[in-house]
Amino acid sequence: MTEASSLDDYALDGNAIGGLLIALFGTEMTTAVATCGSCGAVRQVAELPVYMPGLGIVVRCRSCQSVLMVFTGVRQVTCVDLMGLASLG
Repeated sequence: MTEASSLDDYALDGNAIGGLLIALFGTEMTTAVATCGSCGAVRQVAELPVYMPGLGIVVRCRSCQSVLMVFTGVRQVTCVDLMGLASLG
């Protein structure tokens, strides 16, 4: 089994973080278009694989598996890292 297929066994889709995204951005974001900063793939957030291992949330590119977004909670504050995105809109 390849690493990508083993990751897919644990993946949800971007709709799983819809409520979190509304809370953070104040608007519906699952229909927003995300562009991967590594490979340039373009997809709606709802189509991206999401992993919730317990310590945070990781959103990856479906094409190249690069990390696009990371959400973690520290002392009741949600920390957001969007460094893997070329654009989100």
